[in-house]
Amino acid sequence: MPTPSDRGVPPDDPIEPIRVLRPRRTDALAELLKDLPPRTPVGYESFALTAPPAGTEAATEELPPVRDHGRGGDRDVPRGRVPGLRRTAIAAAVTAAAVIGFGCALLLADRGQSTAAAAPQPATTAPATPAPTPTASGATDPDGPGTLREGDSGPEVTDLQERLRHIPNVYDNGSTDGTYDATLAAAVARFQLWYGIRGDEDGVYGDDTRRDLESRTGGG
Repeated sequence: MPTPSDRGVPPDDPIEPIRVLRPRRTDALAELLKDLPPRTPVGYESFALTAPPAGTEAATEELPPVRDHGRGGDRDVPRGRVPGLRRTAIAAAVTAAAVIGFGCALLLADRGQSTAAAAPQPATTAPATPAPTPTASGATDPDGPGTLREGDSGPEVTDLQERLRHIPNVYDNGSTDGTYDATLAAAVARFQLWYGIRGDEDGVYGDDTRRDLESRTGGG
């Protein structure tokens, strides 16, 4: 076993603990039992049962059966109430409410029918048809009165031709014979397209086209 050179300084090798094994004496109890003296057998006395006296069987009363409270039994039924009475009362109340509601619905329906029958019906009369008013022949044109279109002729067409000749690249060197032909209709349509005129039909000299052309070429 190594010993340290100086006290207080631990050795280089740690000291392992020593375990001592001692054998267990299991035969000590057996040795104690051997020292005890043997027990003597104990005898039992036997005797005969006597018969019960006469008349005891008639005086015996049978006990009432014990209720099993663990399974519920009659524990949940309150005193003074019959099982199923509450359910019957609820069913009767629901039935009565349904009958009352049905009767109220019938009364309201009858009252509504009587009110509708008592209300006066408005008299139905045919609307009066207004008499047609006479209109001028020019008012029937969808583009307004004084509208010129292909096939027309006259001094108004000549005025239109002269005005279009003042608009660049629309009716250059066009005829002024007073006839609204296909060439003049194409020139009118070109003028409407270039200057964004949408109130008249294409190629038709209506109120919107006339107003715009006169504003650009001077009043008529």
